[in-house]
Amino acid sequence: MNHLTRSLFIIVSMWSLLTLSGLLFSHDVQATQENYAFATEQQRQDFKRLTKELRCPMCQNQNIADSDAMIAHDMRRKVYQLLSQGNDHDQVIDFMKQRYGDFVYYQPPVNNSTIWLWLLPFSVLLIGAWILFKRRPEISHTDEQVEADLLAKADEMLEKDK
Repeated sequence: MNHLTRSLFIIVSMWSLLTLSGLLFSHDVQATQENYAFATEQQRQDFKRLTKELRCPMCQNQNIADSDAMIAHDMRRKVYQLLSQGNDHDQVIDFMKQRYGDFVYYQPPVNNSTIWLWLLPFSVLLIGAWILFKRRPEISHTDEQVEADLLAKADEMLEKDK
């Protein structure tokens, strides 16, 4: 085999290998794609809305619609199953909160365990405003008198320089 034939053989082999691996990986991508058949358009809209409102317990602040975690796949399947059984939005949310806790819902309720989520931001703002108010320098009449005296001395010095 001469050099040109060998190079051509290597190029064709590499191209074939890449093509085959691309076909294999594209099959895997299609196998993991979730397709749900909904009875009504309303169920499809509810599914989209619910999967955007429910948080993935494994991911950092990501909803189950965008997450690729296995638990998010399971949660999407469960949402689909509950909607197919005729459950409405609130029933699905209640089921998920009961199963995964209040964390799974982006709008946590106000109760004993979540009250700090609601009160902490306002408390920090109030404490910060109080600290700024207390640290503000107080201007007394003696400070005003000292300032007036300094201005008078400065004027006197300017008059001497003339």
